[in-house]
Amino acid sequence: MKKLVCILLFLFLQFEIVSNAKIVETNRPYSYEILKRDITKIQYKHKEVEVKSIGKTHFGRTIYAIKLGSGKHHIVLIGAHHGREWITSMLLMKKLEGYANAYQEQSKFESMSTDILNDVSIWFIPMLNPDGVTIQQNELNQFSNTHKNHLLIMNDGIDNFERWKANGIGLDLNRQYPAGWKELNNQPNTPFYQFYKGEKPLQAKEVQVLTKFIREINPEIAVAYHSAGKEVFWKYQNGKHLRRDKRIAKKISKLTGYKLGNPPKHAIGGGFTDWFIIKYHRPALTIEISPLVGETSPPLSVFETEWDSNKYVGLTLAEEAKDLKKRK
Repeated sequence: MKKLVCILLFLFLQFEIVSNAKIVETNRPYSYEILKRDITKIQYKHKEVEVKSIGKTHFGRTIYAIKLGSGKHHIVLIGAHHGREWITSMLLMKKLEGYANAYQEQSKFESMSTDILNDVSIWFIPMLNPDGVTIQQNELNQFSNTHKNHLLIMNDGIDNFERWKANGIGLDLNRQYPAGWKELNNQPNTPFYQFYKGEKPLQAKEVQVLTKFIREINPEIAVAYHSAGKEVFWKYQNGKHLRRDKRIAKKISKLTGYKLGNPPKHAIGGGFTDWFIIKYHRPALTIEISPLVGETSPPLSVFETEWDSNKYVGLTLAEEAKDLKKRK
């Protein structure tokens, strides 16, 4: 009997160690395969987490949205519009895991309460562009030989794809939204590793999927995470909501330590947050993490600093969303 008790105690302790182990690792590039694995583990560990497939990419990869919270109002945080910005996927998944742990235990996430999640749920879309991420990480064996040749052409014949920004067919997703799209530069005028705006807005499947999902959840605030530059952009034809939106942007600028963006009066759009602002007349932020690194993904060495700057952003904006509803 004593031996059986010891065995059961040992198994219980092993289970506790495994269940309390961190899921999201930040010491290697964050791939689509790792993302899927981490989502599965977090969903298994946290029954209150809702995982939804909101659509597919051009090459059939699933675009995931993960909901945390029981609140009837929503905000949304989006990562990896661009292939070389997978560090934003890692950031959002670590944020999801940290918030979920605290929310499940009805405790604080470091110094912040997670009670706000009872009023405002957070939707995480950590990797909007998994095709582009896969290409940027030079996993070309996942594409046909014919498409590999197309990719090489779109990459100017260079067989290293670390600068890849577009989706799987050479469309720049953050130049695909119907908000000032016509005014965007037409160069390049064919599919390319970056900046090709397409033949029309909403051409990319990933953008179609996201805009449809945004209509479904009707968020109070939207954030698109990008890299790099350590800056918070917020302004695009905000109209009568200029002061409201600037106040929220200043709060996030102070929280992260990032520069508050001040774009020209007649800024050209085409991006997700541009579209959200003019479509819903609600606050939207583009948050650029990491120091400037040129045409590549930020190094993993910057992650911990960027994590410290951004870890409270989701909960802070959830509180802002609740406040916005009160003011209406």
